Amino acid sequence: MHIKKNNSCCSCSDGCCGSSAKPEINKREIVIDFLYLDVTVCERCQGTDKSLDEAIGEVANILAATGIDVKVNKINVLNEELAIKHKFLTSPTIRINGKDIQMDYKESLCESCGDLCGDEVDCRVWIYQGKEYSSPPKAMIIEAILKEVYGEKSEKQEKKEYVIPENLRKFYKSRRSKQNYS
Repeated sequence: MHIKKNNSCCSCSDGCCGSSAKPEINKREIVIDFLYLDVTVCERCQGTDKSLDEAIGEVANILAATGIDVKVNKINVLNEELAIKHKFLTSPTIRINGKDIQMDYKESLCESCGDLCGDEVDCRVWIYQGKEYSSPPKAMIIEAILKEVYGEKSEKQEKKEYVIPENLRKFYKSRRSKQNYS
């Protein structure tokens, strides 16, 4: 049996009308920011980093196939100046296109960050499907990425003046003091 290749519109297998050019896909980009206090010591930051990498690995092919580039910025918020610059509210934080994937957050004592600065510090607790996690489940991050890319666009979030949270101010002050005594 001989199969004849159809070179007329629109059932060409090699592009439109027999040309070898592939159809153009409008390229879009999402920007994911991972903001953290420390990934070398803090277990919550390490777990969040790992979950984020795994989530991006899971959705990368789907996003690429639909013309969406993913840009990931991993930002170590070392001091108050960077906290102010990035409007950092709690550690760890994941933002997609500038929006925190969990706007309402809860914090609890983080022994790892306490060891870093020599004082008690609270870090983010992730809440997903009614349960609390010390690092975000991969599914939570995937869901947030897909909602941002394919979901209905919500109204702009109200922008209020940034004030560095007292918890972070305490962390940076304690860390400076600890480093000065080392």
